[in-house]
Amino acid sequence: MDFSLTPEERQIRDTVRAFIEKEVMPLEPEVLRNEREGRPGLEPDILRDLRAKARKSGFWGINTPEEYGGAALGPIMSAIIAMEIGRTFVPFSFGGSADNILYAGTEEQQQRYLLPTIEGERRSCFAITEPGAGSDARNIRTKAVRDGSEWVISGEKTFITGGNEADFVMVFAVAEEHGVTCFLVDREMGWKSEPIPTMGQWGPASLVFEDVRVPEENILGELGKGFELAMQWIGQGRYMIPARAIGSAERMVQMAIDYAKIRKSMGQTISNYQAIQWMIADSQVEIEAAKWLTLYAAWRVGQGLDARHASSIAKLNGAVMANQVVDRVLQIHGGMGYTKELPIERWYRELRLLRIFEGTDEIQRRTIARNLIKGHARLGLIGE
Repeated sequence: MDFSLTPEERQIRDTVRAFIEKEVMPLEPEVLRNEREGRPGLEPDILRDLRAKARKSGFWGINTPEEYGGAALGPIMSAIIAMEIGRTFVPFSFGGSADNILYAGTEEQQQRYLLPTIEGERRSCFAITEPGAGSDARNIRTKAVRDGSEWVISGEKTFITGGNEADFVMVFAVAEEHGVTCFLVDREMGWKSEPIPTMGQWGPASLVFEDVRVPEENILGELGKGFELAMQWIGQGRYMIPARAIGSAERMVQMAIDYAKIRKSMGQTISNYQAIQWMIADSQVEIEAAKWLTLYAAWRVGQGLDARHASSIAKLNGAVMANQVVDRVLQIHGGMGYTKELPIERWYRELRLLRIFEGTDEIQRRTIARNLIKGHARLGLIGE
């Protein structure tokens, strides 16, 4: 068992870290100021400039196949890069990527949707969650009714990431007797979005479809096979959620260490107090555990193995870890941690989402337990 990175992998990690520290972290005061004043943290033009700089450095399409112009660095490096990006709260991500299920499209669909999305010319969103169908995606009520060579879609989706900015949506609807089907629907076809205010910086949307007419050729994949596509979308990148959280947690713990070494109370720095030391130690232990669970899930994806069980474990553990760490770090900072002068309270609100979206803690526990009870996963076996 070799846990080391290759020289090339280390170089990629270090280059990404240098880029984040040089180009992205300096924007943090501006992001905090904008958000305090009710504006978006990062203007679209600035994000485009950052992605253009990253592309010149070779970071474009981190996990996009080479035949589509990407770097194809694979799941493990994608997770490591996400950890590095997570060290800043600036809402940045490298460009050149597209939803994995878009690769299932026909040649014409790839020309209209996949390739422009990779190039940053189009923006997509994934719409499966409904007011009455969150964790239970099989309870979808959005309908698609055939009318000649078109399908007429009616229904509502909620908590859709990127739904306010997207110009097309991968929407899942029940297509008559065929079952759940995925449709590619351009905004100009008539669907509407409304922002949903949240406690954190995540800006989801509700999407409304009122008799939206979609041509037959806009079915993604096969008629009635949408649920399988949805699970591919959800499962493929679930390990990326704790990956980014790990970077955030590491940055915050370092902030706590730095603060504890200068903050004095009762004649000495608070770093000398056992209560503070234990919070720092527990945080480090939990971060390391989350890191290896996440990398193991990514390794399984890279090996072509079934990674659903490992990803559920990584997601559950990482989400809980991040929330425990940010709570400790805020506590160490005391009143200052509660203010908007520091980003800790922002992280506190942002990381709370991890325990809800793309499978709540409860759903992950249900999945893990069911896998064990039904024998889909087994205890005590290394390397399986």
